[in-house]
Amino acid sequence: MKIKGLRWLVLSLIVLITIINYLDRGTLNYMWITNTKLNYQLVTTPTATTSPTYALYNKLNKTFFLQNADGTNKTVSAETIVLSKDNSNIDYIKKGGIAVDLGLVNMNAPTAEISKQSKKLLSYITMFFMFAYGTSQLVSGKVYDKVGTRKGFLFSVILWSIADMATCFATGVLSLTSFRILLGLGEAGPWPGAVKSNAEWFPVKERAFAQGLFGAGGSIGSILAPVIISMLYLAFGWQRTFIVVGSLGILWLIPWFIINKTSPNNHPWITDEEKQFILSGQPETNLETDKAMRWSELLKRKDSYALILGRFFLDPIWWMFVTWLPIYLGEVFKLDIKQIAFSAWVPYVGAAIGAIAGGWFSGAMIQKGISVNKARKTAILIGALFILPAMIAAAYASTALIAVILMAFILGGFQFAVVNIQTLASDFHTGKTVGSLAGLGGAAAVLGTIISMFAIPYITAGGNWFLFFAMGMGMIPLSILAIFIFSPRNQKV
Repeated sequence: MKIKGLRWLVLSLIVLITIINYLDRGTLNYMWITNTKLNYQLVTTPTATTSPTYALYNKLNKTFFLQNADGTNKTVSAETIVLSKDNSNIDYIKKGGIAVDLGLVNMNAPTAEISKQSKKLLSYITMFFMFAYGTSQLVSGKVYDKVGTRKGFLFSVILWSIADMATCFATGVLSLTSFRILLGLGEAGPWPGAVKSNAEWFPVKERAFAQGLFGAGGSIGSILAPVIISMLYLAFGWQRTFIVVGSLGILWLIPWFIINKTSPNNHPWITDEEKQFILSGQPETNLETDKAMRWSELLKRKDSYALILGRFFLDPIWWMFVTWLPIYLGEVFKLDIKQIAFSAWVPYVGAAIGAIAGGWFSGAMIQKGISVNKARKTAILIGALFILPAMIAAAYASTALIAVILMAFILGGFQFAVVNIQTLASDFHTGKTVGSLAGLGGAAAVLGTIISMFAIPYITAGGNWFLFFAMGMGMIPLSILAIFIFSPRNQKV
């Protein structure tokens, strides 16, 4: 049996597991603190027949009492109440989610203190996740170079899927953090793995586009995450949501092992035409010797720092929004879980478009005879020019709709640039070193992200998120400078 376009089928499986990857990592963020808006009609005096859908309102001291079915009252803070203009009803914001259910925050504290506690805990857990993620980027790159992408994805997917399903048994901060560490160790693998797979299955001129489709998978996962996770949470609760989402990766392994039998050199399903097209467009396949380089050797090379520092400064922007977008929308614009579900996906539509467009753009330039160096740098610079003005405008957004639309430009520009930065590993090196350099770049990206994660709860204290956007703006020129200074002037085509 021969399959035309087999390389695209292999890539489609990698895109699919990337979507699942982002669903898994989004489970904690979207279920950490959940706001649910409950509407109550106001009455002035309690009666024996008053239903739980009514509330009492003491106008003298602006105190609200929610009337229970048994006639008892629950006093609620005015901070959690939105009173209608005609004083006929209220929206009561009920807090729930993992942090509340596990008693990790003091629900009797003022709203500002609850927000502070929850953000700090989330940032600390995320930092441990990112530390594991960065460590795994280093190890995974080496592992994928050694065992190949077929087995490499097997190890990664099994580890993170089991970790995500096991989170349903979490009872506190320690167990939550432990499961997220295991999740990070597994989830990092596909990033150096995808770069290596694309280097094996695609000629140089198609690699950035292939990397863009891979990046779009992450964006599609982020589009689906708020809707799918929120709906599962409302229907089944957070424990069962972890089980359902975590099991998807295990199911994906079935088609992966059936289709991705071996490399294009020896795959029984590849056509002769496609095999020749792939191999003839890979200059590294003409080398008689292809020795893997050690990390120490890579760190002595100037061009390695174009990728390492470029990602150190730029990647935190992505994680800032992936981690904190639901918290931002809930805190600044008072959106509940349903409203977040149907607005938080918007920025990732821009990210998906940017990922595909960024990869296509540099590939089209290379096909026209423009050098790899110029094509990559041009695409990276264009992406940065999208991010900066949108980041400035988002800092002053007056509505949630305006904010998420501007974020679509931010993440679209980010992906337009980063898919070309990620491709630098396969531009600079041959197959046996691509995963290792990609892993170093991923580890640097994680280090930058950990630093930003530590800072965010402090710079957003009191609900002011201006410094959040200002920090993102400052990272962009630093990333561009690193890439332009350290990457070689001439690269192979």
